[in-house]
Amino acid sequence: MRFGVIGTSWITEEFIQAGQNVEGFSLQAVYSRTFERAKEFAEKYHAPFAYNSLEEMVASKNMDAVYIASPNSCHAEQAIQCMDAGLHVLCEKPLASNTIEAEEMIKAANRNDVLLMEAVKSTLLPNFFAIQDNLHKLGKVRRFIASNCQYSSRYDAYREGKVLRAFDPAFSNGALMDIGIYCLYPLLILFGRPDDIKAEGIVLDSGVDGEGSMLLKYREMDAIISFSKITTSYQPAEIQGEDATMVIDRINHLKEVDIRYRDGRTEHVTRPQTPKTMHYEIREFLHLARSGARQSATNSHEVSKMTMQVMDEARRQMGIVFPADRKKQ
Repeated sequence: MRFGVIGTSWITEEFIQAGQNVEGFSLQAVYSRTFERAKEFAEKYHAPFAYNSLEEMVASKNMDAVYIASPNSCHAEQAIQCMDAGLHVLCEKPLASNTIEAEEMIKAANRNDVLLMEAVKSTLLPNFFAIQDNLHKLGKVRRFIASNCQYSSRYDAYREGKVLRAFDPAFSNGALMDIGIYCLYPLLILFGRPDDIKAEGIVLDSGVDGEGSMLLKYREMDAIISFSKITTSYQPAEIQGEDATMVIDRINHLKEVDIRYRDGRTEHVTRPQTPKTMHYEIREFLHLARSGARQSATNSHEVSKMTMQVMDEARRQMGIVFPADRKKQ
């Protein structure tokens, strides 16, 4: 499959490097806001085409699919433009700025009969399927606990008075959108939509959340998640059942998964996986495209929409409004 990429940040480099080890992956085009940057990046990764016009890129017929790694606020408009040109889209998380945009993207995928998938890599890892396959061993699940708190290097600049993209609401950013989603996504795949949501957070002067926490209530269980870009946590994630507890080293990487039973036994259910973890989302995307599928069974349209709905409600409770939200009112 011939890919074009939108965005030239480190995450795009990781994507390309992982893709080079996936059979059938071919990088054909690079889009950036400036032609100089697009050309420099394309030459680095041996892509034959470089563009600073998205209109020209999607009309070129030089690709079959596009990977979007632009700022969150650009995802919906760019993805819809690509899909309206008949291109499959693999879009970085979060899929959009809000639920309305996510729904518009899903409608565009359906009307153009193309594949749209949110690039949440953690839920396509072998160890996520190990979690799914072994969940029954825990007995009745009562609690899900996950933390993703990583001090951002860009927060140093923020503390000195410079607001970079990571802390600018114009780009639909913040701790919840950027890394809290890694806690929410597996929760919603495993247990579905919560019955009640309570959210609290520290809103920075720029208007985005630096950190936050959520309590999500289900009929017979609850979930506690925390996320931060201004502190760091080393806590593992847990899924607590009446018979055993599953311990996961890091909710966003899933390198180690153990089950600890009440009788003192520990079962290691970790599966081998490559360090280049984007490999698995690329492989899933290629498989879906080849088979004619239009969404992933795991990172499905419904999960993407549900995740945006939960994050919209959390932001409402924290008092966080993006410019992208006002555009849709």
